[in-house]
Amino acid sequence: MDNRQTSLQFASENQSYFLNGLDQFVSIPSISTDPEHAKDIQKAAQMLADKLTSLGIEKVTLHPTKLHPIVTGEYLHAGTSQPTVLIYGHYDVQPVDPIELWDRDPFSPATQGENHFARGVSDMKGQVWATLSAIEAIMKTGDFPVNLKFVFEGEEEIGSLHFAEFVQAHKDLLKADVCFNPDAGMINAQTPSIIFGLRGLAYFELRVYGPAHDLHSGSFGGIVHNPAQVLADCISGMHDAKGRITLPGFYDSVLPLSDKERAELARLNITDEVFLKQTSVPALWGEEGYTSVEREGARPTLEINGMLSGFTGEGSKTIIPAWAMAKISCRLVPNQDPQEVLEQLKAYLAEKMPKTVRYELKYLSGGKASISRIDSKESLAYAKALEAAWGVAPVYKREGGSIGVVPDLQESVGVESILGGFGLPDDNIHAPNEHLHLPTWYRGINALIHFFYNLKREE
Repeated sequence: MDNRQTSLQFASENQSYFLNGLDQFVSIPSISTDPEHAKDIQKAAQMLADKLTSLGIEKVTLHPTKLHPIVTGEYLHAGTSQPTVLIYGHYDVQPVDPIELWDRDPFSPATQGENHFARGVSDMKGQVWATLSAIEAIMKTGDFPVNLKFVFEGEEEIGSLHFAEFVQAHKDLLKADVCFNPDAGMINAQTPSIIFGLRGLAYFELRVYGPAHDLHSGSFGGIVHNPAQVLADCISGMHDAKGRITLPGFYDSVLPLSDKERAELARLNITDEVFLKQTSVPALWGEEGYTSVEREGARPTLEINGMLSGFTGEGSKTIIPAWAMAKISCRLVPNQDPQEVLEQLKAYLAEKMPKTVRYELKYLSGGKASISRIDSKESLAYAKALEAAWGVAPVYKREGGSIGVVPDLQESVGVESILGGFGLPDDNIHAPNEHLHLPTWYRGINALIHFFYNLKREE
């Protein structure tokens, strides 16, 4: 019996209960990049394990890794005739810096208007909790229509450092018909979206060294090459006047956009004015020959994520700094390989760095791009669920971000991923005042209830 309407009614009557659970989850400062929050990471992982257990999920396990634990569990009571869905999520969050730009404590969730504020409330604790809430609504009102497996990691925000290794070692544990990954989002609150393409990532740290220690700029200016200037000159040359990346061979593996792909992206109707409103910049910039939507999700990039050198405090201090550092990331498209990009960056630096300094390049993390099927039974079931909740058919979009688990599962386990989620472009993820649009979140829970029922096969 399909208890869909009863499950939807349960969800409607328990919105406050669901939000309270989310608040407990986001109140844990599970910042994966900061060793001082190691206990908080463990606490968040344990909370997920306890929640799964309370839902009746079996074989719930916290697997230790070299850094943060991975949580798994399974519920296989729908029978072998029904599909198995692997639910993926991450429980770690980004740092809160700059803290002075927050309007409130990042880990004290609060509602203002239709938005709910806290670090991780959109990316992606809110998406994890929406999925668990939909599952609970079905569990509390009848038999679950399909089989479930769960895998939650605590290192996604630092590149999923040990996830691929875990996947390789636990292929049978993660075997499923499809993976549902809600770590994506929608183009706006009125338009449900399915992400069918993700860019990959290659992340680097570049350090330039000059003198053994900071020098007096009056005594040594004009004699010693300033590492900050060298770094700035080097970085400024990584793009040409047309916005193209100048690393040798960078575009050799890049697949060109087909006319069909460009037409589909144009159907999203995301204008430059939308990007201007979201960013508050005076004008947009990027690779010539492509629209902003094409550049945002279907073309590779190279960005400077941060720079540091010398004296940066109040007032003045006349020095030549001993060193300068930059964090550099490349978003990659299908066919590009992070290790190839590493070699391209090495070749660029070997050519451009002067002999007056020495430098170090560290490869911090990376992952390949991915394309998911949109015509599978599972993907069509999700599209139908979104339409049931929103009243309009979803649009299909290539996303600019990277989710390393998707290619990891494709390559190691052979599991295709459906990329969903209910975050919005203006949720301020990775930034101060991160928030979640509550009406969209509640509607998303309803969509996921429809999704799980839609997956049930006729026996």
